[in-house]
Amino acid sequence: MLNNFSRPRRVVITGMGCVTPIGVGREAFWHSLQTGVSGVRRIESFDDPRCPVKIAGEVRDFDWESQLTSKDRKHVPRTVPLALAAAREAMADAGIDTTDMPIEERRSIGVEIGTGGGGLAFAEKHYEYWYIGPKHHASVYIIPASTHGGLSSEISMAFGLRGLSHVVSTGCTSSTDAIFYAAQHIALGRQDVMVAGGVDAPLAPGILAGFDLMTVVTNDWDDEPHRASRPFAIGRSGIVVAEGAYIYVLESLDSALQRGADIYAEITGYGATCDAYHRVRLDDSGIEPARASTCSGGSVAITGPSIAAGATAFTVTPSLASSRAATFVSARIPAFDAA
Repeated sequence: MLNNFSRPRRVVITGMGCVTPIGVGREAFWHSLQTGVSGVRRIESFDDPRCPVKIAGEVRDFDWESQLTSKDRKHVPRTVPLALAAAREAMADAGIDTTDMPIEERRSIGVEIGTGGGGLAFAEKHYEYWYIGPKHHASVYIIPASTHGGLSSEISMAFGLRGLSHVVSTGCTSSTDAIFYAAQHIALGRQDVMVAGGVDAPLAPGILAGFDLMTVVTNDWDDEPHRASRPFAIGRSGIVVAEGAYIYVLESLDSALQRGADIYAEITGYGATCDAYHRVRLDDSGIEPARASTCSGGSVAITGPSIAAGATAFTVTPSLASSRAATFVSARIPAFDAA
């Protein structure tokens, strides 16, 4: 498998695309970040008075139909057009056009996509078709469409890519893990270019009711949705569920330099651990998340070392663990001048 391997190749990011609750496309997304726009609002995609969750991060002003042929629109979950739109923007941003690309070059481009829920919302809608109707609305592709496995293939088919096509599903870290595995494939010489990132669209009455049953979603900000996501606030009361897609183009540094591509960042390390503690809760010591950060061997290098401090707005334990992990890591990383 590694017969011709001598040293790991350097991996860089040369393209990115996104479809988010605060904007469709990089420019709209960045403008909303700069101006403090919130993507959390009252749910508009369905109206079910039985659903206890009233707010979410929905993608607005997204022409999902334009991403699919008329024949396919009935047969795929919302995650597919979200991922396709982000992937198309990322490929265009990277300056890669596969339209007339020789098959050997297309074999050198792979796909690695992360998702937590995949097509679960699509499956939920089909239970309604089967048990309430109309049954003829059900798709013959419900099985491959509602499971995670075919999601990356949708991107491969859209661009005619013949490299590996994999899906990673590791909960909240699915996208991060997918990006690393993609980088690893390039570093080890298995692929020259990877389309990698994540997508989710878990907004459906049954799914949201499940989150509510776990008592992890906030119900305190239905009248002020824009204030609901507050992971580091002392008065946080739970998470806000959202949808969206973020896709990147990764390639070897040599390839990017040869093409004259713009380089956003270099991926120099990754770390992952498991605290083996609970299905959904973190051990509040924060030791294992901190160890993942310190054993990564690097970071996503742009201007210098970086710490990504994450918290989920759960009421106590996960946010406490995240804070303690950040404390452990910051104690081990010296100050630096990012200028």
